[in-house]
Amino acid sequence: MNKRFFRIAAGLLLSATLAACSPLSLVNAVSPNGAVQVTSGIAYGAGERRRLDIYRPKTAGADAPVIVFFYGGNWVSGDRKDYAFVGQALAARGFVVVVPDYRLYPQASYPDFLVDGAQAVAWTRRAIGEYGGDPRKLYLMGHSAGAYNAAMLALDDRWLGRQGLRPDALRGWIGLAGPYDFLPVQNRTTRPVFHYPDTPADSQPIRHVSATAPPALLIAANKDSLVDPVRNTGGLAARLQAAGVPVQTAYYDGVNHATLVASLSTTLRGLAPTLDAVEAFVRSNGGRAAAPAATP
Repeated sequence: MNKRFFRIAAGLLLSATLAACSPLSLVNAVSPNGAVQVTSGIAYGAGERRRLDIYRPKTAGADAPVIVFFYGGNWVSGDRKDYAFVGQALAARGFVVVVPDYRLYPQASYPDFLVDGAQAVAWTRRAIGEYGGDPRKLYLMGHSAGAYNAAMLALDDRWLGRQGLRPDALRGWIGLAGPYDFLPVQNRTTRPVFHYPDTPADSQPIRHVSATAPPALLIAANKDSLVDPVRNTGGLAARLQAAGVPVQTAYYDGVNHATLVASLSTTLRGLAPTLDAVEAFVRSNGGRAAAPAATP
């Protein structure tokens, strides 16, 4: 299939959005899942928003790398079921994938969703062995607001620390189009989530970089009109590099803020090599070793 096909598919995704349909439902509907086993609705804490789904290869052994994926939605929307295509895509590459829900505004605000995320990671660390995952090969990943969540859990030891863990329990983390440095808050939807105008300065991932941070893979769309890739992805990458932390970056044309994560799906995979980059990072032990050849 050529790039024209993928541009058409991306156009259909946009059309579904404009028609008030669920574009992610459309992506899920055309994403095959025959080789993936799904376990849904596992409680990692109290309440309906503290549940998670697990995706794993049907042929997985007992030591597969584990990826906890946090979705975006500006901390005001999102549902784990909408991101089945992410779990399916990563599980088809041999990973065990955990997709948790977390509390959203107005029921929650900063830092409640980080508390929830840390709980989900702690649950994964304790229990994922029962699902074929190796808790010693644990990665965090997120898109947009979810990339922020992953970054804060990986860089700011307060959150995993409440669960008796440290960021060095992670082999690495992956951020797609993440907001890592966004003060003062400009987005009016985001402002109450972060208690504007009294947003804590230490709510920003870029302020928590240290030499002990886990390796990172930061991916962004060059044409992202929602989250500035230069300030956020580029700025955090530079800070990590200055601290001596292994970090890889990738900037893609042909995608925007939304279609960057959609490019993980089977239908839109030709828009950008996002899935291949994620697989290479995980297979190389967070960039510490050469990656094996990608799975077809």
